[in-house]
Amino acid sequence: MLATAAASFSLLQSLIVPVLARIQVELDTDQATVTWVLTAYLLSASICTPLLGRIGDVVGKVRMLVITMSALVVGSLMAAFAPSIGWLIAARVVQGAGGGVLPLSFGIIRDEFGRRMPTALSVIASLTAAGFGIGVVVAGPIVDGLGYRWLFLLPMFATAAAAVAALLFVPESPVRTAARLPVLPALLLSGWLVSLLLALSKGNAWGWASGRVLGLLAAAVVLLVAWVRTETRAPVPMIDMRMMRRRGVWTTNLVSGFVGFGMFASFGFLPQFLQTPEEAGYGFGATISESGWLLLPSAVASFLVGFVTARLVRTLGARVVVVTGALAAAATYFSMALLHDETWQLYAATTVQGLGSGLIFSSLAGVVIASVPPEQTGVANGMNANIRTIGGAVGSAVMAGIVTAHVLPSGIPEERGYTLGFAVIGVVMLLAALAAAFIPDVRHLGGPAVPQDDHKVVPSRHKVPSTEA
Repeated sequence: MLATAAASFSLLQSLIVPVLARIQVELDTDQATVTWVLTAYLLSASICTPLLGRIGDVVGKVRMLVITMSALVVGSLMAAFAPSIGWLIAARVVQGAGGGVLPLSFGIIRDEFGRRMPTALSVIASLTAAGFGIGVVVAGPIVDGLGYRWLFLLPMFATAAAAVAALLFVPESPVRTAARLPVLPALLLSGWLVSLLLALSKGNAWGWASGRVLGLLAAAVVLLVAWVRTETRAPVPMIDMRMMRRRGVWTTNLVSGFVGFGMFASFGFLPQFLQTPEEAGYGFGATISESGWLLLPSAVASFLVGFVTARLVRTLGARVVVVTGALAAAATYFSMALLHDETWQLYAATTVQGLGSGLIFSSLAGVVIASVPPEQTGVANGMNANIRTIGGAVGSAVMAGIVTAHVLPSGIPEERGYTLGFAVIGVVMLLAALAAAFIPDVRHLGGPAVPQDDHKVVPSRHKVPSTEA
């Protein structure tokens, strides 16, 4: 049930990436407006992921999981029958609330799975990476055979069934925090995230030096400072800033941001690279379906490696596993930048990239859980997933700026734009490896907490409930 929920949310991130041009024609809109089908989803997910994780810690994880999955169902139904682009964008905002399935699922696994928790965490975390790639792969055949509206209907049916099953069969956790909800921190978090991502998504259209973009970035900074100050003083914060200073938390968040940058930037532009006509001097003139197949090896490799990550972490330690995954991903992006004249070169690169991403994603969630008290599990993993989304938004904006800065007379981007873009992603993944070098050497994901010195330096602000004690 949890795997279905996580897969549905992850698929809905990417299913529409290769078919935006088709949606633009069907709903009679322009390219600038149709990109909001992606932007609205990222904005909503960035806000709802940590908030719903926190609410789940307060009112019950299973209850909130069912509500979150219901939002995915309603949003998918709205999107499937959207009569206009405005309606579709609104539906994507509702779907973005599905980001709460990730922190809620991690919390339920910790409460229910016992000794099998590390493997379960790895599998669910791997789905978040694999689902993105699978969505790009299956989008073409679905659109060709059934139409783009079925991109929303198929996940809707699976999510609805999983929501009913979760309501009937998943036991509610006794682990709860204080009953007060952090309303002001939630509003401030929403404000700076909306300002930041709106500026990043519209920077190319409005101009990075325009008053609107600069104003939004300034507002994001002011609201961010206000949010941090509010969280440090709130009796029941949504994000415990002392918790965020734990070594196992800030290091994994930094890695997630870098990896999200690389994943969204590369997967969002690889299909466009392949679909470029050969007359441009590069590209393969591929169809939507053909370009999607390129990412299948990445998705499969990312998912399968999740089944063995827990064993690798027990043997080598989380630090070695995550650093290895980041270096492997960096090598593949540099390979894409230099070697992209034959499709086999790209197939080999995306396969290795999938292995690297799988090692990273299936390890980070366990490190976070091992680093925080049980009552903070949901919000800690929610923020980790949220930072990945923010990193993805930044990556997409940066990649778009690099690629579109070099355009042929025909309007098609020059090859050097893609070359430089993939090289930049490689550098970012090297930064991810550097950040991963500071991850605590956890060897039992979700088991005993990270080394004791971390807990002595930054004690928790909340008492552990008596059921856990």
